Amino acid sequence: MNYKTILYNTRESVLTITLNRPDKLNAFTDLMMKELIDAFDRADEDDEVRAIIVTGAGRAFCAGADLSRGADTFNSDAGKSETEPPRGLRRDGGGRLTLRIFDCKKPVIAAINGPAVGIGATMLLAMDIRLASKDAKFGFVFSRRGIVSEACSSYFLPRIVGISQALEWSYTGKIFSAAEAHNADLVRSLYPAEDLLAEAHKLALEFSHQTSAVSIALIRQMMWKMLGANDPMDAHKIDSRGIYHMGRSPDSKEGVVSFLENRAPDFPMKVSSDMPEFYPWWDEQTFE
Repeated sequence: MNYKTILYNTRESVLTITLNRPDKLNAFTDLMMKELIDAFDRADEDDEVRAIIVTGAGRAFCAGADLSRGADTFNSDAGKSETEPPRGLRRDGGGRLTLRIFDCKKPVIAAINGPAVGIGATMLLAMDIRLASKDAKFGFVFSRRGIVSEACSSYFLPRIVGISQALEWSYTGKIFSAAEAHNADLVRSLYPAEDLLAEAHKLALEFSHQTSAVSIALIRQMMWKMLGANDPMDAHKIDSRGIYHMGRSPDSKEGVVSFLENRAPDFPMKVSSDMPEFYPWWDEQTFE
C-alpha cells in the first residue's frame, strides 16, 4: 500500500510508524485510520518486525480529528439525501484502530513528540508503553466538542490511570501537561524532544534482544485479554495451555540450552507461522 498520511520505516527489527500530516498537526482522517490498520496488518505478518514505535511528524503527535468538515465533522449522516435510507449506526474509526492495536502480536511503543488530543490521546491507550517529550500535551476533549469518549477509551483509560483520574480528565476536557500525564502513569517517562525517538528505539530493541517472538506475542495477548477476566482461573487456563505448548517447542529447547551453554539464543519459531493451535483463545466480538 502506498501510504499518503503515514510513514513506514523498519530499522534493526523495529518498525517506526509516523503520522505524517505535519502541516495539519497530523490530524486524524478516515484515510489515516485505514492506513494505520493496514500498517499493523503488515507488521503482524512480517517476521523481521519485532517491535513497533508510533510517533508524529513535525511538532505534534496528533491534534485529534480533522475538523475541516466544520459543524458536521462528527455527523455520519451529513450529506445524505432525503431519499436515501438511514445509514444506521456507524462504527467509530478510532475504535477500529485501537481494536486493531489491541490484537497486535508485536510490542507497541508510543513516542509522543508533541500535542496528543482527542483521538491523538485515545489511540495511545491500546499501546503497551508510552514515552513522551517533556513538551507534549494531552487532552480528552470530547465533552468540549459535544460528543463522548471514543476509540474504546472508556475501556482503556480507567484501567491505566484509575476511574477518578479518567473521569476528571474526561469531564473537564482540559489540555494537560506531560508532567501531569507522567504523574498519573499515563506515560512511563519523559525526555527532551531530541532524545525521544532514540530512547523509544532503545527500549524496542530490549524487547527483541534475546527473546522469543512467539513468547512475546502470547505474553502480550495474555496480559491484555486478561484485563477483562472474571476470575484468576481464566488466566490459569490460558497460562497452562501456553506453558504446555511452548514447553514442548523448539523455542523453549533453545532458550534452555543457550542458557546452559552461556550463549545468545537463536529462537527458530516465527509469529507468522508458529502460533499455537489454541490461538486465538478468545471469542471474536462482532459489531452490531
